[in-house]
Parts: sequence; C-alpha cells; structure tokens
Amino acid sequence: MRSSSELKIATWNVNGIRARLELILLWLQDRKPDLIGLQEIKIVDNEFPHEEFERIGYQAITHGQKSWNGVAILSREPIDLVQQGLPGEEENGSRFLSVRQNDLLFATAYCPNGKDLKHPDYRRKLTWFKSLISHWETNNSSGQPAIICGDFNIVPQPYDSWRGEAGDGTMFHSLEERTVMKELMDLGLIDLYRLHNSNDPNFSWWDYRGGSFHRNHGLRIDFILGNKDIANLCTNALIDRDYRKKKGELTASDHAPVIAELSAND
Repeated sequence: MRSSSELKIATWNVNGIRARLELILLWLQDRKPDLIGLQEIKIVDNEFPHEEFERIGYQAITHGQKSWNGVAILSREPIDLVQQGLPGEEENGSRFLSVRQNDLLFATAYCPNGKDLKHPDYRRKLTWFKSLISHWETNNSSGQPAIICGDFNIVPQPYDSWRGEAGDGTMFHSLEERTVMKELMDLGLIDLYRLHNSNDPNFSWWDYRGGSFHRNHGLRIDFILGNKDIANLCTNALIDRDYRKKKGELTASDHAPVIAELSAND
C-alpha cells in the first residue's frame, strides 16, 4: 500500500455507467476516493469512457458487458490487472475483477441477484458464491493486504434489512445465502462498515418504487470487506446516502456508495 496519510476506498453499484456518468464524475470530485469498485456498469470494454475519468485523474480497468452486469475499478494511483472474470463462472456474466496496487490486492464483485428462491437463478447464485469462495481462498493466502468490495445481493443480518427479522427466510435473507456469505467472511474478511457502526439499521440499496428511499425501506447489500491487515488500518466507514439522492437533473442509482478510510501503512 502507498505511504501517504490516508487511502479512501469506495464501492458503488452505479446501475449503468452511461446513465450515471456525470453523477459519478461529480461524486469523484466531491468525495475524492482513491480506489473504487464499480458494479453494473452495463457497457462493453471498448465503449467505456476512459478519457472522462482520466481527465480528473483516474485510471480505469474494466470487465464490461453489453446492457447487463459489468464491473470496473478506478484508481488515482497505478494499478495492474490480476484477474478479469471469476474462473468457471463465465456464463454468469462479467461480475468479478481484481487488481494490484503495490502490495494491496483489490477486487470488486457484482454477485448474482438470484431473482426468487424458486427460480433456477437462485441455485446459480449459490454456486457462483461457492466459486468466489474457492477463488478467494486459493489466491489470498499470501498474508498481504486484501480487499473485496461490491454488491453482494445478500442481507447478512436482520438489522441489515428494513424488515428486520420479518425478512428472515425470504430472498436475499435466506439461510443458504447467509451461509455462503459467512463462508466468504470466514476466510479472514471483516466488514469494514460494521467495524465502525455496530448494529445500526443503515442501508445501501432502496428500490426506486414505492418511495422506498424516503421511507427508508432499504437493504444493506453493498460491502467493503478487508482482511486483518486492512481492518487494522481502517479508521472510519460510512454509507454515502447523499448520493442516493437526485442532484439537479442527475438521477441517482438505486444504491448508495460505501466508503472506508484507511490510515497510513507505516
């Protein structure tokens, strides 16, 4: 990791890079994060607007897909591609990307939604998670700093849902989903938001419909997960609700950015 006083990490499901470009650029210049994982960019690699991000000082590496899915990593410091796509899960779309910045491994993931507990996509979601767990376990045994962030489409605990315990057993809240999420976390990953915000009912996604944001009927499904080396450096983490709101004529994603701040690695 770099030796400057602070490293600001972020993750954001932007729900379409074309629809959200001006808002993302505004947010980057306002919040000034250093290393960002983006999900649902919904654009192929050769159409990604690299020049717009370079103009304000960000390098981008992408794993895009037309109209659906797609992930990208933005950085103010040089980054090198490590893995583009989750091995064995290519048919499930462009959902995983990892890079290295000095000794830091940084990955972003857009995990499958699953649609419904009885839908075939639900079983595919669980299988995809098993592939993610296997990949992370195999490729992160070096003991170096590591982060995986993104939209995991799972509610880990009842207090991560506006429905509380009433949501238990339903889509995103099922025991099987929570079990695979725990298996990933058990590889030595720590939820940086929960590290600093205990059990407060704060959310990162709100449906566009039914006034969900204004009623605060949301879910916390977007996470920044770090290993012990990262957790020891994390000084703060927050959900940037202000950028779930419309900014003038700029419409918001249905997700809010999540930000974590790390102190120097001295």
